[in-house]
Amino acid sequence: MASTIKVDNVQNTPGTNIASKCGTTVTVGAASDNIRSAGNNLQASDGGNLISQCGTTVTLGASGDTVSLASGASQSGFGRAGSVDWDTASIKTAGFSAVSGNGYFCNTNGGIFTVSLPAGSAGDIVALADYTRTFNTNNLTVSPDGSEKIGGVAADAVLDVNGQSATFVYVDSTEGWINTQETQTSQTGTPPFVVATGGTPCTGAIVCSDYKQHTFTGPGTFTVTNGGDPTGSTSVDYLVIAGGGGGGYGAACNHTNGAGGAGGYRESPGAASGCYTVSPRGAAPAAAVVVSASPGSYTIAIGAGGAGVGTQPVKGCPGSLSSALCISSAGGGGSGKNPAPRCGQDGGSGGGGSSNASAGGGSGNTPPTNPVQGMPGGAGLDAAPSSLASGGGGGAVGAGANGTAGCGGNGGTGGTSSIDGTPTGRAGGGGGGSNTTGGTATCGGGSFPGPSMDGTVNTGGGGASASANTPSSTGGSGASGVVIIRYKFQ
Repeated sequence: MASTIKVDNVQNTPGTNIASKCGTTVTVGAASDNIRSAGNNLQASDGGNLISQCGTTVTLGASGDTVSLASGASQSGFGRAGSVDWDTASIKTAGFSAVSGNGYFCNTNGGIFTVSLPAGSAGDIVALADYTRTFNTNNLTVSPDGSEKIGGVAADAVLDVNGQSATFVYVDSTEGWINTQETQTSQTGTPPFVVATGGTPCTGAIVCSDYKQHTFTGPGTFTVTNGGDPTGSTSVDYLVIAGGGGGGYGAACNHTNGAGGAGGYRESPGAASGCYTVSPRGAAPAAAVVVSASPGSYTIAIGAGGAGVGTQPVKGCPGSLSSALCISSAGGGGSGKNPAPRCGQDGGSGGGGSSNASAGGGSGNTPPTNPVQGMPGGAGLDAAPSSLASGGGGGAVGAGANGTAGCGGNGGTGGTSSIDGTPTGRAGGGGGGSNTTGGTATCGGGSFPGPSMDGTVNTGGGGASASANTPSSTGGSGASGVVIIRYKFQ
């Protein structure tokens, strides 16, 4: 019958533990000591195995036990088995020299840098990982020592895929460091907020408090990469303004044509992203757009302004539509002309009518939306004497203004929104012309005389009508439109 030794501690002559057991934890060894036993099992007093042998297999501890090295002891001969110790205490943001056996998280968000590998010895291992998933924008360079190689080539390697990680093992002088394990994606958690790209995000692609807005002044794509969830955000607010209409010619037998109407103006209430102030066009049934159910790419169209005219008989050109998130705003109506048809043209907001025969302004909100996207243009005034004749002002978000005796009709008042953090008026109607002066305009509409007969770029303002009997009296061009999208991102 085999003998069994049952003790809690095994010590050498100086009294240093060789193996000990406390509860279910087995501690093996003190520095440079050896464990010897003539039997097949070395057990603690409770009968639990400290060391057992079956054939050529030696087992430390028993099932359910924890085997650990004593403080100050070290292991050898077990091998690394292709693993590294990851350094989580020091994220690397600049060039450094790697040490074999370590893994490093590299943050290239602030710019590119280089990792220098150590002089290679067979079995050396170094691992690198993209900390911020920015290797594509800012590459990480991996440089071998001296004339050593990476994958058989005596040259630097470059990690250039977002989320990339790589493990390099030194084999020999022929191939040098070989990448034995690599990933090119990095799994991330799903944020509960909307995540999107496109246009010009506020302040250099950084943030504005807990809200971010993307401004499109030209065509583009708004891409929702994560639709969020109800605990964070699921919807986006919007402002969509079309191009304004062009103003008319002003020197036709003491008569003047009307001004251009503003581009259609549509916006959401603003409650989905911080309760900023909006114009009356943000009232119900207008609503934020829910993107959680349909993340993906949304095409953004920005309407051009209509050209003003400098010949007779030609109407001012209408503006073009803007659209985003399945919301469309119609271009502003161009001016009327002489001779007939003298009425202003229909559009998001209507163009002003000609002074000849007191022609009416064009209709706004064409095609119809709810809330309305714009108002009619003003009618022209055919006064006696003809020196008092004036063209109608362009329509806008507010009511269009009719021409009045002695001056051109004022442009309709635009709308004011703080969607981009600053109260800004946009989509004002152009000022109508007359034989003496011109009507006033606000919120991006053009006027004569004034800073410009053209509407202010990316406001959707209407172009002004030129005054009669003025050389080179070409009407002002309408302004291009704009799209702004805003959402809660954190």
